[in-house]
Order: sequence, then structure tokens, then C-alpha cells
Amino acid sequence: MFTGLIEETGLVNFLEYSDTNLKISIKAGLILEDIKLGDSIAVNGVCLTVTEFNSNSFSVTAVKETLEVTALKYLRNDDLVNLERCLRIQDRLGGHIVQGHVDTVAQCIKIFDQVGSYDLYFSIEPKFSKYLINKGSICISGISLTVVKVGSIKELQDISENVLKDLDYFYVTIIPVTWDKTNLSQIKEGTKVNIEVDVLAKYLERFMAVSSLK
Repeated sequence: MFTGLIEETGLVNFLEYSDTNLKISIKAGLILEDIKLGDSIAVNGVCLTVTEFNSNSFSVTAVKETLEVTALKYLRNDDLVNLERCLRIQDRLGGHIVQGHVDTVAQCIKIFDQVGSYDLYFSIEPKFSKYLINKGSICISGISLTVVKVGSIKELQDISENVLKDLDYFYVTIIPVTWDKTNLSQIKEGTKVNIEVDVLAKYLERFMAVSSLK
């Protein structure tokens, strides 16, 4: 369990495929202070298990299923990744409940510099946007953020012709401290990010579906 409050960014040291698995080595600092083999670390919002570590880096392995549903397969050497250790019972829950179980990948379609903050627009499939509400929580690359607005891409102007118009969109506003502390400052139009929707929305959907059958 995580909170979506990023502790630090790490640097991808090297990537190594073994059959269908991807070993990821990440240079870090704070994360290594109390690290142990078997610890869960959220890497860009994906819950992964520590398999190796030394004084300046740690390694995790992403299996085939994880690579298929996340943006980890797009990582390259020297990429910055968001890192968070798992939640301790005595910690404050400053973000929202994040499992590290990525639901889908979204694509950045527009960035607006608002002089003091940034509005980031993302395209998303309707089957996942149904879990989003204005002012609700979303986890983007491991970061707990608030959805400003969600709607159909057809509502937007000045969007590239390459963006599929049958998709939905949502946007979030990033304050300077989040921009500086995470890898959001590296995002460009076309960048793909990991998305975890609020698990409470999924539980509510399941509850309503079961209730309707009674």
C-alpha cells in the first residue's frame, strides 16, 4: 500500500531482458536507507519487489504481465523514475490509497504553462475514465493527484489530429513543488504514463453491480 507522495526520483542505471522479464536497476539515495530484499517499492506507480541492492542502487524485475499493462516497457537508460516506499501503519496518509496496481496507460496530449503551475492533459480510454470525477483522486506515475476535469476529447480544441477522437481526456494541475520533486517535468506531448484509478470507485462499481442483481 502506498500514498502517492513521491519520496525521490531515481535514475535508471540499466535495463536487462531475460526471456519475457525486464530487470531494472535504479540509482537512488533515500530509498536505500532501510531497504531490504523483498521490499515493495513503487516505481512510476508500479509495485515491484526489490531483488538486489548495493550502496547506491537497487534492482527490481517486471514480469511479462506487468510490462503489458504499464509504461515500464518504454523506459530507457538515464530516465528519471518516481519512487515511493510502501506505507507504514504509523505514517500520515497524505495522498490517497494507492495499491501500485496499474490499471492502464494514458498519453500526454497537451501541456499548458500557467506561470506558477502546469496543466497536463491526458487521453484515456472511456472504460477507465468512467472511474474519474472532477476533484477526485488519480495516481499518475505513482503520484497522487486531483483530477480537475474529465470529458470527451471531442470537447477540446487545438488537439493533434493523431489523437483518437473516440477517447476521453482528463487534466491535472501541477504545483511547482510536485513539478520539481517528480519526473513530471520530463513529460512531453506523446509521453505515456501509468494510471491507477481510485480503488474506491472500483469497489463501488462492483457493489452496485452485485446489488442490482438482487
